[in-house]
Amino acid sequence: MGSLEVHDGRWGAFTDLLYVNFGASSSAYREFTIGGTPIPADASTSARIDLKGSIWTLGAAYRVVATPRSTVEAIAGIRRLGIEQSFSWTLSGNLGPISPADRSGARAADLEHWDAFVGVRGRAAFGADGRWFVPYHLDVGTGESRFVRQAMLGGGRAFDWGEVMVAWRHIDYTMKSDETIRSLSFSGPMVAASFVW
Repeated sequence: MGSLEVHDGRWGAFTDLLYVNFGASSSAYREFTIGGTPIPADASTSARIDLKGSIWTLGAAYRVVATPRSTVEAIAGIRRLGIEQSFSWTLSGNLGPISPADRSGARAADLEHWDAFVGVRGRAAFGADGRWFVPYHLDVGTGESRFVRQAMLGGGRAFDWGEVMVAWRHIDYTMKSDETIRSLSFSGPMVAASFVW
């Protein structure tokens, strides 16, 4: 995950990229018995799921409030979601001299959505020197998705060279009824460092 933003007076622009790539697999094997006596029969299964995706955001900001202790910005922009999801499975076994045909299958779903969004973001400083702050971000949107929203809330400290921040970020999508993927969400903690020059 990474972001970049620029400001000139009250106006600004920003971009943000979130990328995920993970998978999981599982397998199981089972022998059969009758009354505790093994019989020449067994079954095995295996399955795997993979998910790759990215969320790219491009937006503009206008600083509505700008004081030494608080900033509030109105934001608007576009967001692209790209998802590749796949699932595969195999079932095999035997019954003594009989070997049933192995069964396997696979399914895949790809998705690309462009959505527009509007929202608000900012920060509120506190402490004697105002170096501690609470950042926040909230936006909602729609387009090729039925509904998309993002929220972030955290805490941080400013230094002469920049600032560090910890926060909780959540993004979720509700798709239209005819989509293969009906809903999708990402959430979790984030740690960030920003540099000012």
